Order: sequence, then C-alpha cells, then structure tokens
Amino acid sequence: MTEPLAPFPVPQDDPGGLTDLALMPPVGAPQLRADAARNRTRLLEVAARLAAERGIANVTMDDIACGAGVGKGTVFRRFGDRTGLLVALLSHHEEQLQAAFLSGPPPLGPGAPAAERLRAFGSAVIHHERLYRDFYLAAHAEPGRRRTNPAYQLRVAHVCMLLREARADGDIELVAHTLLGYLETVLIDHLLTRRGVTLERLQAGWCDLVDRYTGRCTG
Repeated sequence: MTEPLAPFPVPQDDPGGLTDLALMPPVGAPQLRADAARNRTRLLEVAARLAAERGIANVTMDDIACGAGVGKGTVFRRFGDRTGLLVALLSHHEEQLQAAFLSGPPPLGPGAPAAERLRAFGSAVIHHERLYRDFYLAAHAEPGRRRTNPAYQLRVAHVCMLLREARADGDIELVAHTLLGYLETVLIDHLLTRRGVTLERLQAGWCDLVDRYTGRCTG
C-alpha cells in the first residue's frame, strides 16, 4: 500500500522545462485541449485515490472510469492501456525525484563532486522506488517500455553527465546503462524481499560499483 498522492495539477506550459519530465510528449505531439487536460487530471486523481485505498494491483480501468464518471473508452483513449496509466501516475513522483537530483541540495543535487552525486543518486533511487514499489512493479510489467520512457532517458542523461564530470573510463553511455541496471526495480525488489538483502548492503554495493568506474572518493 502506498501513501496517498498529492493533487495532480492540470498540465500547463512550463518555461523552465523541468516539470513533468517523465511524461514529456514526443516532438510534434499535439497539446491537450483544456477540457481534455482536466479530464486527464481527474482520471489520475481517481486512480491515485483508488490505488491508495486498495493497492494498485487491485485497481482496474473499469474502476477508474466508474470513479471518474466516464466511459472506459475514455480512459483507454487518454492513456492507451493500463501500463500507460501507471506510467502517468508515476510521473507525479518522478517529478519530485527529478527535482532533487537536478536542482536540489548536494550531494544529490549540484554542488558536490560528481562521484559523490552518483553515490547519492543511487541511494535516492533505491529509496524512492521502494517507497512506491507497487506502482513501479506494475508499470514495469512490460520491460520493453522501461527504457523508452522519458523518465528513464533523463536518468541515463544525468548519469552520463556525472560520469563525464568524474572522468570515468570506457563507453560512457554503456556504463550509464550498466549502472542503472543495478537500480532496476524488479532486481531491487527481488534482492530485498526474496534474498533478504538489506538496504544498507544495496547502497554499499551501489557505491562500490560507482567507485570502480570513477575511482575512490572521500565523503
């Protein structure tokens, strides 16, 4: 069971470019009309409330449509399928994580050495995805979507940037994907729930992996 979600804002223009990065539309995608944006927000609010009450695994598209007072076809047209809806729900929490590593205080945000930021990034992702475990596991039920959504692509770009700043060796893009593989939701959940690995051990393993690519750092 997850904690209740904060209210979803109606999508608006974002001059800063940092809001809703997890759901940035493809280049050339049409902007939603005001009424469509309100309907989308309403559907997300209903889905979030039902997920908090029942657990996301027990919420169907029919439940969401009924709760929002619309036909099921409206839900499918807005999100494509259940996985698309779950990804949209996660974007609200992704925004918080993204804000922390893009512009939050160090060592996760700017102002700390790159290797320290990488260490903090892995720890933050582990805790974040553990907090919203049910959402992430459900949204990643189709592995092919995991690496094509903008939230993952932003994480790759961020890790690549830090690796370059840390003057890491090797093919930076491939190293970034390798590091993010350690943070895969399904793997972390398996290690925590089935292998009995502690969060502290997972974090230590992440830091060791970062050190192997960037060299030992203090702090």
